[in-house]
Amino acid sequence: MTEATYRLGEIAKALGAELRGDPEIRVSGLATLEAAGPDQLSFLANPAYAKHLSNTRAAAVILSPAAAADRPTNVLLLDNPYLGYARLSHWFDPAPVAPPGIHPSAVVDASATIAVSASIGPNTVIEADVVIGDQVAIGPGCIIGARTSIGPGSIIRPRVTLAHDVVVGQRCHILSGAVIGSDGFGFANEKGQWHRIAQLGRVVLGDDVEVGANTTIDRGALDDTVIGNGVKLDNLIQIAHNVRIGDHSAMAAMVGIAGSTRIGSHCVFGGAAGVAGHLEIANQVHLTGMTLVTGDIREPGVYSSGTSADTNRQWRKNAVRFRQLDTLARRIKELEKKSKG
Repeated sequence: MTEATYRLGEIAKALGAELRGDPEIRVSGLATLEAAGPDQLSFLANPAYAKHLSNTRAAAVILSPAAAADRPTNVLLLDNPYLGYARLSHWFDPAPVAPPGIHPSAVVDASATIAVSASIGPNTVIEADVVIGDQVAIGPGCIIGARTSIGPGSIIRPRVTLAHDVVVGQRCHILSGAVIGSDGFGFANEKGQWHRIAQLGRVVLGDDVEVGANTTIDRGALDDTVIGNGVKLDNLIQIAHNVRIGDHSAMAAMVGIAGSTRIGSHCVFGGAAGVAGHLEIANQVHLTGMTLVTGDIREPGVYSSGTSADTNRQWRKNAVRFRQLDTLARRIKELEKKSKG
């Protein structure tokens, strides 16, 4: 395969960047400031890495105008260098492009509707009444359940399971091992025994949704589980039944959302954050890593819980003091009453 190269001038034009340097320099890849060679492009988005700028061997660097005063090489000026890097990364993506067509080993129900431009990988199962749109790519070993629909331009990586009646929007990206539309955790208790509740709802993904590897999204018990447009979910996330996530929210790995919780748009949840069930979370809420939410959050902002790591000896002392907080609070109230008297 011939290595693709691009002129710096055409890259600047495509990104809408101001070029300071030689437009004829050719670039064949991307790399960090430290590792980049003379035919590679790098970027500076985090000020912590500015110390590497003066010694970089990169052919050019994407950076902000404020960081360009002492440029050591050709530069592409953008207000958001990281976005420029994100867009340019697709130019050099080595992931193979699946050719249109259905692999001979795939099992496809006769009632399924599959666009001519779609790609169905080896050993994939397509069940009854599935609808697959234009330029959809489904990798090897996937299971697409009955009556599921996948919108144009979506990519389903190997070993993904979409259960029955799942709706996937346009340009979604679902990574390996994800399970979407599995039954929610619903049981009724009678005299200490649990009785399973059939999960009658669906999972509906909006457009431009990304679902990370081994993430699970449960189908609704009655209403649908709904993931809004542009939502980004990292690996190993659990979304329970009837959850609704607003547009353009993002969640890092190990987040867990319990059933019937409503999350607003443009929220950001750090790794291992947990949200209890039947709660309302406002728009533009940022949970820092390992935050536990047990009540409604009605105002935008940054929220945290938990304590930072310490030596075990100090942590044990603090744990004892935590248990004493209620007693201390009562004593303070008594002292306040006496002082007022």
